[in-house]
Amino acid sequence: MRFGYWMPVFGGWLRNVADEEMSIAWPYIRDLATDSERHGFDLSLIAELNLNDIKGHRAPALDAWSLAPAVAAVTRTLELMLAVRPNYHSPTQIAKAISTLDTIAPGRLSLNVVSSWWKDEATQYGAPFDVHDARYARTEEWLSVLRRLLTEDTVSHHGALYDLEGTILEPKPSRVPTVYMGGESPKAKEIISSHGDAYVMHGDPPEVIAGKVADLSKRRADAGREPMTFGVSGYVICRDTEAAAQAELDRILDVRSSPEAYASYQDFVEGSHLESEVSLREYSVSNRGLRAGLVGTPEQITDRIRAYEEAGVDLMLLQFSPQHEEMARFGRDVIAHY
Repeated sequence: MRFGYWMPVFGGWLRNVADEEMSIAWPYIRDLATDSERHGFDLSLIAELNLNDIKGHRAPALDAWSLAPAVAAVTRTLELMLAVRPNYHSPTQIAKAISTLDTIAPGRLSLNVVSSWWKDEATQYGAPFDVHDARYARTEEWLSVLRRLLTEDTVSHHGALYDLEGTILEPKPSRVPTVYMGGESPKAKEIISSHGDAYVMHGDPPEVIAGKVADLSKRRADAGREPMTFGVSGYVICRDTEAAAQAELDRILDVRSSPEAYASYQDFVEGSHLESEVSLREYSVSNRGLRAGLVGTPEQITDRIRAYEEAGVDLMLLQFSPQHEEMARFGRDVIAHY
C-alpha cells in the first residue's frame, strides 16, 4: 500500500471548523512536504481550484501549478500528483510545464486529470464550461494531444478543440506522468478505462470498492490496455481510544459551531435527497472524506486499510486536520507498523 495526502491548498478540510490550525503560508506547506517524506508518505495531491469551496469563495486558495515547483525543489522522493482541468489549460501549456518540472523532480510527477464540474468558477475565471459528455470529449482529446507531445518528436493535430502544426516539445520528461482520474458516470468510466492509468475513488466501504475495481479492471482489459492501479480518498481521525476518536468526530460534525455553516447545512439538507445523518457527514468534510471509515484507533484504521488493500486498492489518498500534527501521528502509529 502507498500512502498519499492532499496538500492543504485551501487551509483546511472541515466546513464546520473555522480555524483548523493550518496555514496556506509557504513555511507551513514547505515543512509539511519535507516532513511527510520522513513520516513515510509517498505522494501528495496538489488540487486545483481557483475558488475555495470548503471555507468560502473569499477564503484563499493556492494555485497548484505555481506551488508545484517550490514543493518539488524542497523534496527528494515525494511524488507530486498535480491536478489539472483541461478547460483551464491547453495541452501544450501543461506539456511544457511537465517538461520543465521534470528537470527539478525527475520522474516524480503525475497528473490528476479532472473534467471540471464547477460552472460558477469557470464563469468567474473566463474559462469554457462544457456540459457533461462534452467535458469528457474535451478530456479525451486533451489527453491524446498531451501524450503525443510528451513522447513524439513533432506533433501535428487537427481536432475538434485543439489545432497544432509541427509542434516541438523539448526536453522530454524522464517518464510520461501517471494519469489519475475519478468519476462515476458511464462516460467517465469509459474515458478512464481507455485513457487513464489509475482510478481514484471516494471511500465507499471495501466491499463496494471491490466491485468498482472489478468493473474498471474488466473495462480496462476490454480496451486492450495494461492493468491500472486504484486509489481511495478518505479523511483520517486516529486516536489512542475509540472514545477519543468519536469525540473528535462529534466536534467536526457540529454544524452549530458556526451560524454560517449551519445555515449552509440547512440549505444542503433541504436540497438533498440523502438521509439527514448521511448528508451531515457528506457536508462536514470535503470530498466525502468520512465515507472511508478511517476513524478509530491505529489498529482499527490499519484493519480498514488492509480491507481496502484486499479489495484491490494500492493507494490511500488522505486528509487530516490539523494536518502537520495528525500526519506525524499517522506516520508513527500506522505507516510505521503497516
